Amino acid sequence: MAGCCNHEARFDGVSADYKRRLWLVIAINAGMFAVEMGAGQLSGSQALKADALDFLGDALTYGISLAVIGATLRTRALAALGKGISLLLMGAWVFGSTVYQVFYVGVPQAQIMGVIGFMALAANLISVMLLARYKDGDANVRSVWLCSRNDAIGNVAVMIAALGVWGTATGWPDLIVAGIMGGLFLNSAFQILVQAVREWREEEAHAEAHQH
Repeated sequence: MAGCCNHEARFDGVSADYKRRLWLVIAINAGMFAVEMGAGQLSGSQALKADALDFLGDALTYGISLAVIGATLRTRALAALGKGISLLLMGAWVFGSTVYQVFYVGVPQAQIMGVIGFMALAANLISVMLLARYKDGDANVRSVWLCSRNDAIGNVAVMIAALGVWGTATGWPDLIVAGIMGGLFLNSAFQILVQAVREWREEEAHAEAHQH
């Protein structure tokens, strides 16, 4: 999906319909964070906790996206930079905590993982459908789409991990999936940061051209 937003005029989120959809997605993500973090603690699943953290990060960053709609390109690029950095931090946390769990491997409860993973997938598919028409926008709008897409992929991975835990009676599938999700966070962070920096430079070049 990288590189699909190189249009001259990128959608910047200034749309009443887009804002309504974003509010719905924020509510969905905040609710699923609470459900999934509780289930992660109850089941002992590292993958569920990683996915819950992603829901929380999304709810917060979507709020930032909503706040900067209609602002200057520089402000929106700065917001996207902040979101890219937060994704980097989430990826680092997931990797670090997963490495820790490698030395303290318990067996998560596969049934809870599977049920909550399915609920989270349904929530994220709704979010993806709500935002699909706006996926090709500036760095700020694009980051919202990437986060929703990543969540849906992550939920499928959690359900695969649940099957793996059930089939092997070990915690390793859960840890492997948590590590993969950490890598997905880092990959998206890189895409968002690269586009945000490019848009920041475009705005600076535009401002300099106006001065001369």
